[in-house]
Amino acid sequence: MELREFAQRVLFARTLEEKLQAPLAFTDEQPGPAITAPETPERPPELRFKPQHSGKANVPTVSRLDQSGERGRLLHFFANHELLATELMALVLLRFPNAPPAFRRAVLQTLKDEQEHTRWYLRRMQDCGVTFGEQPVSGYFWRAISGMGSPLDYVAGLSLTFEQANLDFARFFAGQFAQAGDAESSRLLERIYQDEIGHVACGLKWFRRWKAPDQTDWQAFCTQLKFPLSAQRARGPVFNIEGRLAAGLDHNFIDELKVYAQSKGRTPGVFVFNPFTEGHIAYGSAFTPNKHQQLLQRDLENLPQFLCRQDDVVLVERRPSAPFLNGLKEAGFAMPEFVELRKGAIDTPGLTGRKLGRLRPWAWGPDSLHLLCPLFRNVAVEKRGPDDCYNKGRAQLYSKEWSAAFLRKILNQSRSDGARSWLCTEQEVGVTVTTFTEALAQIEAIRRRGHHRIIVKEALGVAGHNAIRLLEPELLETQRRWITHAMENSRRLVFEPWLERKLDFSVQLEMQKSGLTLVGFAGLSNDWKGQYEGNWAGPGFRRRICFDLPQLFPNELDISGQVREFYGHIILELQGELNKLGYLGPVGIDAFVYQTMEGNYRLKPVVEINPRYTMGRLTIELMKHVAPGSSGFFRLINGKSIKRDGFVDFGRWAQVLCKRLPVRLEGEPVPKIREGSVCLTDPEHAQVCLAVFQVGKS
Repeated sequence: MELREFAQRVLFARTLEEKLQAPLAFTDEQPGPAITAPETPERPPELRFKPQHSGKANVPTVSRLDQSGERGRLLHFFANHELLATELMALVLLRFPNAPPAFRRAVLQTLKDEQEHTRWYLRRMQDCGVTFGEQPVSGYFWRAISGMGSPLDYVAGLSLTFEQANLDFARFFAGQFAQAGDAESSRLLERIYQDEIGHVACGLKWFRRWKAPDQTDWQAFCTQLKFPLSAQRARGPVFNIEGRLAAGLDHNFIDELKVYAQSKGRTPGVFVFNPFTEGHIAYGSAFTPNKHQQLLQRDLENLPQFLCRQDDVVLVERRPSAPFLNGLKEAGFAMPEFVELRKGAIDTPGLTGRKLGRLRPWAWGPDSLHLLCPLFRNVAVEKRGPDDCYNKGRAQLYSKEWSAAFLRKILNQSRSDGARSWLCTEQEVGVTVTTFTEALAQIEAIRRRGHHRIIVKEALGVAGHNAIRLLEPELLETQRRWITHAMENSRRLVFEPWLERKLDFSVQLEMQKSGLTLVGFAGLSNDWKGQYEGNWAGPGFRRRICFDLPQLFPNELDISGQVREFYGHIILELQGELNKLGYLGPVGIDAFVYQTMEGNYRLKPVVEINPRYTMGRLTIELMKHVAPGSSGFFRLINGKSIKRDGFVDFGRWAQVLCKRLPVRLEGEPVPKIREGSVCLTDPEHAQVCLAVFQVGKS
């Protein structure tokens, strides 16, 4: 029989018997012209594809495989996949008549294997009391592959995607059938598994022959797949390294696939780390992060992966390495999809052409608006225009002047509600000045009240780079120049007394259309200059401040309840302010407890309000992976710290840390971290900073 005639019969026959017949001898002397792929293959009525948007296939769960009928239904699902593969291979023979004869012979042999697999499944499902066609069948494989434009598309999409995934599915379900007592079905899956190794190996041989020689197998594979296909589809429920090595896949390909992620159905959100939005707001187009800031952003750019879900997208300049991501996966963290920016911009068709759920930068500002502008039209779930995300009115939320005014309002309301001796007074609230004369007057007024040390902050600016401390009795010339320069450039400055901070913390919130909700409390670690070092959280972080308030305020009745109630009032007031400005998204409030000159403790409940993600919020999200009863400490390690510890690079420092404090997981059904250390950013690529999360029982 001519190969073309045989392929036509498989593709267009209307009976199952004809589709599964294979003559013993073939010739390929009349391959004929290339055909256009039909919308669907011809099939008997009971095996026609169910409507595309009729929902996911109702696949039996493994917990029900002890029932014969449920095993038959699962075999029915597998049989349809084998029949689809048979039809797609027939299409390949008809679509590419000029493909190399050796390739066409290889496709023919694989097609005959798939016919046999289908017949095996039919016999076994009948033994279980199930008839082929009594369940709806999916046409997803056909829709994903039939539009192939070349034989390379075929081997990438079918051989290296769906057949590679079957290395996982066949091995996994062989074990599940065995556990259910169905040894015959288990043996059947094992036979098919061995055949699939050969099928993947065959596809890999031709893939390597046709791919670009300057690309690795992994790079070429990801490049060749067209959305909605992705490497995510090339693996199953349990990742089978042994089968992939047997098929000839290299270790780099296997490592990359193991940690690859892309949404298989849920509309993804898009996240990006842009920590210098305040600088773009304060200084406009004149602002460019300095070299250290650029390296810092690069080192920490993958951190949004701990804020999002597995199906979401994180934009990065450089995708994290597979070994690093594999370490995170082994620690219990799900992998999002990483999409690389090109020269700081989004021009990836695989992203700009997709339906998206929401856009979630670290902060909304001029920089994130510019970056994410190409994606706004693709947002289908959380529909918002650029002006809904950021505008000049909303920019004031970033100002320390706005935070000080909000705190003053809260304190005024508190005074009218009754005395709270544990609260700061209005004298500890920052005051804004705009001239050098006002600055001198404010310094004198603060010192007249007994506060000799003063902190001066630019109302808007990059955190850690927009403040000076006036610790000397007289104003130094360098301080005078700093203040004068700010005034000359129309900077508004906030003056406030430098307080003896004892305990810092943050309140993490989320502003939604339904209102402002509490996400949790995180402790805050700063150095003596007030600069950020890390965050921590302990048991009960979702509902209470993370330190012992009664110990600090022993004379206050139910101080924990009072503070909790007070923050409830703050949240309601802040919700009203955010509603006026139309702000939606994450919000963090920095606060601290300080000691007065008389030795008493007081609470400054609002130091700064951050309308963005913060490291405190990141810590709260990380705590979702921590076993109940344990605490977590997120910190940023800089180069000076590792050199002080005697190490020359972050990589060696991280190796020793994780060896001393290995991760230990506990709990069911999803194990969580009981104790140990995890590097959240890649120590092998870190240049100025490394993010680390440590978990322990205290």
